Amino acid sequence: MQFFTLSIAFFASSIYNVCITIHRKEVYAMFKKITGSWFEFTHHNIPEGKYLNPVCRHFSDEQWEAKIAEMAHIGMKYLVLTCSALAYEDKAEIYFDSDIYPAPVDFACKNPMEVMFCAADKYDMKIFVSVGFYGPWTHSYENMTSETVKETAFGAMKRMYELFGKHPSFLYPIDQPPYIAVEAKPAFLWNYPDETCIDGHYDENFIKYCNAYSAHSHEIDPRLKTLIAPYGTCILKADDHFVDQLKRLDVDIVAYQDEIGVRKATTEQTGGFFKALREAHDKAGRSALWADMELFEFEGDVYHSALIPAAIERLEKQIEAISPYVDEILTYEYIGIMNEPGTIAYAGHPDSVDYYRQYEKLLKAKGVR
Repeated sequence: MQFFTLSIAFFASSIYNVCITIHRKEVYAMFKKITGSWFEFTHHNIPEGKYLNPVCRHFSDEQWEAKIAEMAHIGMKYLVLTCSALAYEDKAEIYFDSDIYPAPVDFACKNPMEVMFCAADKYDMKIFVSVGFYGPWTHSYENMTSETVKETAFGAMKRMYELFGKHPSFLYPIDQPPYIAVEAKPAFLWNYPDETCIDGHYDENFIKYCNAYSAHSHEIDPRLKTLIAPYGTCILKADDHFVDQLKRLDVDIVAYQDEIGVRKATTEQTGGFFKALREAHDKAGRSALWADMELFEFEGDVYHSALIPAAIERLEKQIEAISPYVDEILTYEYIGIMNEPGTIAYAGHPDSVDYYRQYEKLLKAKGVR
């Protein structure tokens, strides 16, 4: 996966009644299950979406609900919406009621984000809502520095807050926050999908970008918090300068891409990467450490061919490598890579049903199902 994600949220707890800072559990499970996934109505990279896009664009309301139910059945509680709008060089579409872009004319589901929220409410899931792509998705850096894109995205944030803030999946109490606790208030979740690479260290313009969006989100509601999912995990330097950047970066959760699906890292390497990140995050004492684990393999060339299920043996090694160091494991992505047996919402590679079965069997074998 190669796009940056920033999510804004505010978390609540029915257990913690006082303000508590982000903290790390003393003991980490050695094998964690996947607790969330990126989610999309259509995949932005057309070759990658070979097995996904032609089907999903024709999903009915009932099929979208069934797809979210599948994710809940396999133990997921977080959806990270990749895009609430999708812009290319020559066209764009939007997935909620707005005059920013036109709605997709070929969608069978006419109000996809509302359907998503209703399904997530029903299955007690939480949604990180996207505030992108409001510039061409291939122009991530330009989107992060463009005043026009920023103004459009800020307007979209306000509109989505008005439309969807009533939903428990968007405005909810977290019952048992595993690694983050704040004062007992409802939670509201955002996701920004423009991506950055941590080339050794964070680009300072990226930090400005994150902080500007965080400041705006706090104007909407001061309880809002943030999540980002950058790439470059395999080349970042978790040194004192990096720790200083973490302290200045106004985000609450960082879910680093493990970069195995895009063939930049191996399962033998990622444990070391995340161990160093754990130490850096503990020193910074600010943002929680999550993982964005890549569930896919490419059918052919990286970024220029379809996303397909990876070998279950690779997935097991991926989880084992990072589990000791991270608070939660999110994945890119369930849809298109897994399908529950018998689903009415089949979308993805022919091996995706068997992959679901294999993952379910793995969870049972590890005692975390």
